[in-house]
Amino acid sequence: MNETLNAWNNADEATAIDVMLVCCGAQNWASAMVALRPIENVFELSEAADRVWATMTEDDWMEAFACHPRIGERKAAPAAAKSVAWSRQEQSSVATAESTALAELADGNAEYEQKFGFTYIVCATGKTADEMLAILKRRLANDRATELREAAEQQRQITQIRLGKWLVE
Repeated sequence: MNETLNAWNNADEATAIDVMLVCCGAQNWASAMVALRPIENVFELSEAADRVWATMTEDDWMEAFACHPRIGERKAAPAAAKSVAWSRQEQSSVATAESTALAELADGNAEYEQKFGFTYIVCATGKTADEMLAILKRRLANDRATELREAAEQQRQITQIRLGKWLVE
């Protein structure tokens, strides 16, 4: 068994929830994951994460979304230090982006939030600022229900990546 997973399985409930909140900021998701312990292996953890995420409500999604900084912004959302560090790492391509792309991202973020009522969520790992901007522009054409499902899917992908990081750090 993975040592990190084994330690988490044996941690007290509050500590185990805090660990899950670093991977996904939805309290109900984190609590449900902890309730499934012991989780025997990495594959089972990944499957459980997706299965639990599929049961979450819009309120849970919004809670998770609120833990992410806006794409292209330097200031962090209210989240655990590790989550903030991972966000910076995931959005690292934005640090070298041209100022015009950053300005367009800022404008797009504002338009997105005005239209949908939540922060633009995209799985930024491996994407350039220009790619994230193109995705943002495409998604602005969605209706709110479609976009909410898309954002929830992006959060699911981010959570899976963060679970993987947690298991190897």
